[in-house]
Amino acid sequence: MRMDSSTEPAPRPRVTARLRALRFDAGSLALNLVATLGRRTSAPIERLGTLDRLREWCDGVGLRLHDEAVTDELLTELWTLREAAYDVVAAVVHGRSPSGVSVALVNDRARLAPPQPLLVATGTGVGVDGADRPLSGRELQSVVVRDLIAVLGDPERRGALRMCDASLCTMVYLDHTPGGRRRWCSMRLCGNSAKAAKHRERRAAAAPARS
Repeated sequence: MRMDSSTEPAPRPRVTARLRALRFDAGSLALNLVATLGRRTSAPIERLGTLDRLREWCDGVGLRLHDEAVTDELLTELWTLREAAYDVVAAVVHGRSPSGVSVALVNDRARLAPPQPLLVATGTGVGVDGADRPLSGRELQSVVVRDLIAVLGDPERRGALRMCDASLCTMVYLDHTPGGRRRWCSMRLCGNSAKAAKHRERRAAAAPARS
């Protein structure tokens, strides 16, 4: 006997390679980390699930890790930091207070100062020493957290925080368009999908009812 339609589980959206791809278009380093978990409010898509993906993400944001820092322990710490960062930025977007646990974790990860490049005298002038030194796991997290604090501490950037209107996405990004009227994390991705869905709805509404 066929199950009543009200008890049938909703079909899971198809997860494509495009949806699994890392995102580097959120507008800041910290927000790019937050974006490594897609569709977090519906059917979460883990984009930072392996050490190879961690290396790929670091390459994408222009950071270098010590080889020995690329560990499962660091991956777990980044997942924890990612959720705390998401809680904080989502609180700003929605006008609520973030969890005290999230704030404490973010502040704790900010305490270790990231490496600072220094000028050095050379035979022909000056050079920069340490600019490309690989980071430890905690130094990487400190760089990410300090970026998050810089975003939230800048009234213009803080005011530009947005959450994608697509109900399956809800990615947080910085909107620097004139008037701040951008609705989607990406017009090519969620924007086009939303337009296509509306077009299908209009066609369905205009179609003659079946007898």
